[in-house]
Amino acid sequence: MAYLSINDVSKTFSTPSGDVQAVTPLDLDVAQGEIVTFLGPSGCGKTTLMRMVGGLETPSSGQIVLDGDTLGGPDRRRGMVFQSYAAFPWLSVAGNIRLGLKYRPDLNGTQKEAAVERLITLVELDGFENSFTNRISGGMRQRVAIARTLAANPDILLMDEPFGALDALTREHLQNQLIQINRAEQKTTIFVTHDVEEAILLAHRIIVFSARPARILEDIDVNAILPAEGRDQQVRDLPAFLSLRRRIQDILRNEQQRAEVANAI
Repeated sequence: MAYLSINDVSKTFSTPSGDVQAVTPLDLDVAQGEIVTFLGPSGCGKTTLMRMVGGLETPSSGQIVLDGDTLGGPDRRRGMVFQSYAAFPWLSVAGNIRLGLKYRPDLNGTQKEAAVERLITLVELDGFENSFTNRISGGMRQRVAIARTLAANPDILLMDEPFGALDALTREHLQNQLIQINRAEQKTTIFVTHDVEEAILLAHRIIVFSARPARILEDIDVNAILPAEGRDQQVRDLPAFLSLRRRIQDILRNEQQRAEVANAI
């Protein structure tokens, strides 16, 4: 049985001008510890699907099951990291991470402080423990947000274009960090992006979505194409990476053309 199962899930929004279908009924299984990237045209519904997994949107049909439990509204089992830098400026780096440990009855005070230290090291913020987050860079604030989310020990990590607002070098650094974090934490992760190269670099699997309403065009096993272990930025130069990038870009280009023709009718 899959760790996360999305079963016949769809989403339709009611608007003053009528109903808008964002996600067609679809099925998707995610294994424990797997990184799955959602890739598709802007506004296609991939973020809506992720928000339904996170409990921030209610499916119009179907159900979402995590480790045998049908999911409803948000809970601590699902941790979310957004594109905006969601760090609390009145708290230090360590204070932000401690906030993620607030509802961890499984840890005593000493264990919580040890967890703060471990997570600060994991996201490479040693030396900035006492810095307020409005005094550090955007990339560092995003690392704080990731560490605070991990502190709650969620079963699944949901990331909505978390590196989209960062400059290229900072983005590459955080991509590398996410790979290292997954190796250390083995967190089941859904990562939404519109960047084809980012999707290939990070993913065990890529789910390519159509234009709205979202339906699955392809489910690509990246680990069967590129090395699963030791993947880093250098993988971008491999012929297999370049071939997969062209394949996905062709899928998205063809889908964009199809959608433009359909909208013109």
